Amino acid sequence: MKKPLIIIVGPTAVGKTKISIEVAEKINGEIISADSMQIYKYLNIGSAKPSKEELSRVKHYLVDEIDPKTKFSVSEYKQMAQKYIDKILSKNKLPVVTGGTGLYVNSLIYDMDFSNTSANPKLRKELEELQKNYGKKYLHRKLEEVDSNAAKRIHPNNVKRVIRALEVFYTTGKNLKDFSRDLKKTNKYEYVLIGLNRDRKKLYERINKRVDIMFDMGLVDEVANLLSMGLTEDDISMKGIGYKEVIGYINGEYSLEVAKELVKRNTRRYAKRQLTWFRRYDDIKWYNIIEKSDENKLVSDIIDFVEGKIKFI
Repeated sequence: MKKPLIIIVGPTAVGKTKISIEVAEKINGEIISADSMQIYKYLNIGSAKPSKEELSRVKHYLVDEIDPKTKFSVSEYKQMAQKYIDKILSKNKLPVVTGGTGLYVNSLIYDMDFSNTSANPKLRKELEELQKNYGKKYLHRKLEEVDSNAAKRIHPNNVKRVIRALEVFYTTGKNLKDFSRDLKKTNKYEYVLIGLNRDRKKLYERINKRVDIMFDMGLVDEVANLLSMGLTEDDISMKGIGYKEVIGYINGEYSLEVAKELVKRNTRRYAKRQLTWFRRYDDIKWYNIIEKSDENKLVSDIIDFVEGKIKFI
């Protein structure tokens, strides 16, 4: 028998946290985060973690759990998320996965074998050494040789994704596109996939406002404190939007105003990429959040849809 699962996705700043908490409260649910930054300890402001008040309303998992010095993989996320799904169900509650990291969502809704494609630390270390010794462009040229389509999609500066694409090819003999075609829907979960969106102009306004609030709340101090703890720009946790730009400011590469504008621009671009990713799902039900609309009705509509798909409420 398939296990029930609700998944709520959408671009950054769309309002996933608020809606997910209200849905979880009404269906006796608990939340599992699918956010690659909120999972880290100490990264509070820049990752837009739920507030203490929000966390007190509904039990959250995979928020504030991993040391930021630790490299955390999608395969590890899958293992932990599945464990928490089972834990929530054992309490006769409903698991609600919410977040904007597409790979995390993929790991739950597709049968993805990470044993051959993610857990290859020796190869990854070799590729990282190549990048350190010969540079980003050298590594990107290696990708062009084996997967020209991936090389066109992935910028040379995005070393993490370049290495990922090379890992897939050298380990499986397939390029990224072929690998994604092999994905099959999981038989483990009876899931309902909900997508949240807003008018693009309004979404971008929310993003810009959120970034201003982050800086007002002390984002620069948060990053400075993380650096004092021994973290560097090479740590994966510090490569997230908001953190890498502030590191540049702290290092004297540009002014605070430039840092703010970079965070806003990069967050808007990220939101666009998220929407492109989630629109690929053929079984997603989209809900458009309208400014000044009745959010209670939106939550009610989502629950009605979920009840129509899975008979477990």
